[in-house]
Amino acid sequence: MEEIKLPVPPFNNIEDAIKKVRMAEDAWNSKNPETVSLAYSLDTKWRNRNEFINGRTQVVEFLKKKWEKELEYRLIKELWTFQPGSNRIAVRFAYEWKDLNGNWFRSYGNENWEFNEFGLMVQRHASINDLSINESQRLFHWPNDKRPGDHPSLSDLGL
Repeated sequence: MEEIKLPVPPFNNIEDAIKKVRMAEDAWNSKNPETVSLAYSLDTKWRNRNEFINGRTQVVEFLKKKWEKELEYRLIKELWTFQPGSNRIAVRFAYEWKDLNGNWFRSYGNENWEFNEFGLMVQRHASINDLSINESQRLFHWPNDKRPGDHPSLSDLGL
């Protein structure tokens, strides 16, 4: 039996959907591949940009490579929509990062998530676009880790 990751579907209220989104954001901002992978089922299936990832082991390897090249990564996720009574959530997000040459980017995207009865994500479909920015255009300035509760959301930032 797989572990349980609350809240579990069906997602019947917006508060549970928002909580699931914020938990994912906090895990990804930890930049710890093993921690992040625990939100996914053992047999999770991902499409991330043009990569197809199958299972937790591949998730961990993918994230290790990602954060070796995406430095000073800071992410904000926001609930886009969910259907009450379902096991699916749609999210929009943006993250800022710097490459190994010191060039800054803001990446924008959308994710479609599907969860099993244990609250673990079984499918993640991510479409992402990168925008080159100057360091002075950065908007995500919290210390490296979890976004503070009083930091503006994507909507508040006009993104």
